[in-house]
Amino acid sequence: MTSTITPYEDGPLLIRGDFELVTPDGRRIDPARRTVALCRCGKSADKPFCDGTHKTVRFKAGTGRDNPPPSVD
Repeated sequence: MTSTITPYEDGPLLIRGDFELVTPDGRRIDPARRTVALCRCGKSADKPFCDGTHKTVRFKAGTGRDNPPPSVD
């Protein structure tokens, strides 16, 4: 599987490509497409998918930009 995950500033995680989405107990969630936006604010009515509520609640991701990025080997 090859996928790309892009965290949008104060918004969702956008996942593109081949991926498998499962619940904590291992049940598969059918995303119905190869690109999905996953909620990070916790307020979406369509969890785990983003419905844009982060804009209404003015979600801030707390990206920790003062910290150095993790090293990639």
